[in-house]
Amino acid sequence: MVVRRPPGRRAQILAVAADRFHRSGYHQVSMTEVAAGVGITAPALYRHFRGKPELLDRALGLGLAALGDGLRAAGSTAELGAVLAAVAVGHRPFGTLVQRDARLLPPARRAALRRELRADVALMTALLRAERPRLGGADAELLCWAALSACSGLSYQSAAPQPRRAEALLREIVAAVLAVSLDGTAAGPGVAPAPEPRAHGRREELLAAAVRLFHQRGFDNVSTDQLGAAVGISGPSVYRHFDSKAHLLAASLERSRERLRQEVEGAIGAADGPRAALSAGLGAYVDFALGNGDYLGAMLSETERLAPPDRRAAVEFRRDFLRTWVALLRQVRPECDAVSARIRVHALFALVNDGVRNRPHSARPDLGDCLGRLGRAVLGLS
Repeated sequence: MVVRRPPGRRAQILAVAADRFHRSGYHQVSMTEVAAGVGITAPALYRHFRGKPELLDRALGLGLAALGDGLRAAGSTAELGAVLAAVAVGHRPFGTLVQRDARLLPPARRAALRRELRADVALMTALLRAERPRLGGADAELLCWAALSACSGLSYQSAAPQPRRAEALLREIVAAVLAVSLDGTAAGPGVAPAPEPRAHGRREELLAAAVRLFHQRGFDNVSTDQLGAAVGISGPSVYRHFDSKAHLLAASLERSRERLRQEVEGAIGAADGPRAALSAGLGAYVDFALGNGDYLGAMLSETERLAPPDRRAAVEFRRDFLRTWVALLRQVRPECDAVSARIRVHALFALVNDGVRNRPHSARPDLGDCLGRLGRAVLGLS
């Protein structure tokens, strides 16, 4: 008797794996869990894929293929926006996998992924410059990366909005981003260097080093010896300040969260009226992001590595932070309902968070001004 596999089984496995990685984080998902989601056994799953690394690689490949195929067929920026919106809705985990989990691939695969994304952005840039011939190449490319990032913000919504509605709004956001003028942008003052640690500052040094190293290398790839070396002490000496590496991760993210809360909520609270508050909050968030890209990266990639109580605290902070912005946007734009406001706010955060870490554009002296203009376009502010 010949047992035939159901048609599309590999695609079904990849869809389940992508969803599980997206929701729980790569490290928290087992092959057994993926197999159960498909309705097969783990040994049966291994007949299709060798392990989790291959699942992640192939899941990313599906999203990249959909994006590349769509962009190659696009003949205008309106069609480009439709492609970005359709991929964001139809492959919702893709944004999270690219921004958070792709770094776990082997170096050669990471480099290939980056090349594919750059080729896609090159296609987008060519379409944009055909319609805006006076737009410089660097500016056009920045706008295209921003549009791609804004659409990826849909990945971070806990509940999927109605697909047609989400696509329509994302097309509107992409059009607004690609229409932004970067003429006359002003260079910012630059990011001030961190003050030299004073007496009793070893703990503070470790917190800063931990955020940087965990973002750059990942929690599992950073040892206590490396953490200690970063601040001039031995690995075992780290335990004089923190009970464990996990404790250090939790403390470093918490310290950065508190700084974000103080700087952004302080700016919002000091403003006169909702519109001024939204503008002040946007400026403060961009300024914070410019100086704290490591925290934003570690927050995105390492929150899943926290112990459950610390993870809940991080998630609750993000939810509260989001609610503040959604409520503020709805006060400024009463016609914007909660669903639309959440899509716009998630798009804003994704655009800024990516913008400060996406080289070579992250080195632009006028990046803060650029991100401010792009942020206003995403929020639909005139």
